[in-house]
Amino acid sequence: MTVLSTEDTAAAGSDIVAAATSPSAAAKKGLTSPWASIAALVIAVLWTLPTFGLFLSSFRPERDVQRTGWWTFFTNPNITFDNYAEVLFGGNQPLIDFFANSILITIPAVAIPIILATMAAYGFAWTKFPMRDTLFVAIFALQIVPLQVALLPLLEIFVGTGLNGTFWTVWIAHSTFALPLAIFLLHNSMREIPAELVEAARVDGAGHVRIFTTIMVPLMKPAIAAFAVFQFLWVWNDLLVALVFAGGTLDVAPLTVRLANLAGERGSNWYLLAPGAFVAIVVPLVVFLALQRYFVRGLLAGSVKG
Repeated sequence: MTVLSTEDTAAAGSDIVAAATSPSAAAKKGLTSPWASIAALVIAVLWTLPTFGLFLSSFRPERDVQRTGWWTFFTNPNITFDNYAEVLFGGNQPLIDFFANSILITIPAVAIPIILATMAAYGFAWTKFPMRDTLFVAIFALQIVPLQVALLPLLEIFVGTGLNGTFWTVWIAHSTFALPLAIFLLHNSMREIPAELVEAARVDGAGHVRIFTTIMVPLMKPAIAAFAVFQFLWVWNDLLVALVFAGGTLDVAPLTVRLANLAGERGSNWYLLAPGAFVAIVVPLVVFLALQRYFVRGLLAGSVKG
C-alpha cells in the first residue's frame, strides 16, 4: 500500500482547489446555474414570440390583421386559409412560380461549389504543386472580401457575355462567393483523414481519381452536408444577389424578390407577408431537419486531433 506524504497531500489538495477555481470551471458553473437556465429560457421565448405571432397572423382574415394585433386571436379565433390561397395562386404573379424559381436557383448553386470545392480541397490536401500554400492562403483571404465589391464587376461581365437575365448569372455568382469558405472547410476536414489510408490505396495501385471517389468523398459526407446546409440557407434566403442578377427578370427571380414586393406599392397587401414568409420557411426547415445529424459533425471536422 502506498502512503502519501504530507507534501503530496497538500500538493494534491492545491491542484484540486486550483482546478475548482480555474476560469473554465467558473464559467462552467455560471453557465449551468439556475439563473443561466432562466435567462436562456427568457431569451428563447422573446426570440420565438414574434415568429409565433407571425404564424397566427398568417391564418387570420385580412380585416382582423389590418385592424387588431395578433394577440387578439385568443379572444376572437377566426381562422382562414384564403391568405395562403391568394399568395400562392392569386394575382398576376403567384408565389408558386417564384417558389419554383428558388428551387431551380438553389439546387445548382449548392451542387456547383460543393463539386468544385471538394476537388480543390483534395488538390490542396493531398497533392504537391508549386506555390500550393500561397494559393491556399490567398483563397482563405478571399473570405474577408465583401461580396458587394464584386457585384458590379460581375454584372458587367454577365451583360457583356449576354448571360444577364438567366439562371446562369445567379448560379455563377453564388458559386463564386461560396468557393473560398467551401474550400477552406473541406480542406481542413480532408486533412484529418489518416494518411495511411491514402498510402495503402497507392500501394494497391489506386490513382488520384480512385482515391478521391472511393476514400475521400465517402469520409467527407458530414463536412459536405454541413456546408450544403449553410449554402442552401444562404442561397434560399438571399435577396441582394437575387435583386442584382435576377431582380429585373421575373422569369428567373426567386421567392425573396417576390416577398420584397408582396406588400404592394402602397402597402395595401402587407397582410400577405405572413403567409408568404411561412411558405418560404418550409423548404429550409425541412432541409435542416433532414441534415441536422451531419451538421454538428461537419462543423467539428478538422477542429480536434486525437
